[in-house]
Amino acid sequence: ECEIAQSVGADGKDPVRYWIHGNMLTFEGQKMSKSLGNTFTPFELISGEHELLEKGYSPMTVRFFMLQSHYASTLDFTNQALQGSERGFNRLMNAHSNLNELIYLPAPVDSKLNERIDTLIDELYLEMNNDFNTAKAIAVLFNLSSTINIMYDGKLKTGSITPETFERLVENFNVFIIDILGLRVEDEGSNDALDGVMQLVIDIRHQARADKNWSLSDQIRDELLKNNIQLKDEKGKTTYNFTN
Repeated sequence: ECEIAQSVGADGKDPVRYWIHGNMLTFEGQKMSKSLGNTFTPFELISGEHELLEKGYSPMTVRFFMLQSHYASTLDFTNQALQGSERGFNRLMNAHSNLNELIYLPAPVDSKLNERIDTLIDELYLEMNNDFNTAKAIAVLFNLSSTINIMYDGKLKTGSITPETFERLVENFNVFIIDILGLRVEDEGSNDALDGVMQLVIDIRHQARADKNWSLSDQIRDELLKNNIQLKDEKGKTTYNFTN
């Protein structure tokens, strides 16, 4: 009730219908703690600018990584697990792309295959209705992905399932990936392009500071902040993050 009152009071809008409280966060099995130095911000997770991280991970990879664990379970961050999620996310989105390129062609129906796909689709709803079990739902999506990829490679006639099951597969695979899990294909070059532009801006600001052009330096910082980008000067290095 208190959270609802705060949300309505601050935003003037009704809050979400369901609240989910995640479990503890750990890094390589150890509870995250500032005193241990094993905590990192979402921006550091994406940029890779933390000594514990081997690289940065895209927002969709991070989202997928989190969805692979039940929200009530301890979420253990490791470089190996994050890189595994990166590969898994790419495999799933590749199957999603393949499915949307398939065209149904009539062929003799394989009743066992047809029933298996229908059963797996039903399992998607069962798992999500079982206390929001995204981890098991994703496992079902991977099972469906294997059949989708076989269809796409031409090793299985599209018509080996009924047109109704094919339509149901396309509809529900899209609904679960995009609408329910909130996953989408990322533009791989977008983050690199933004980093390049921001580095140019930071270099210009560094030169302005070296020239003691404080007004230009402050203008760059303030204009970026107006656009929800905050510069941080720490230990001779300037980084940026998003305030929204």
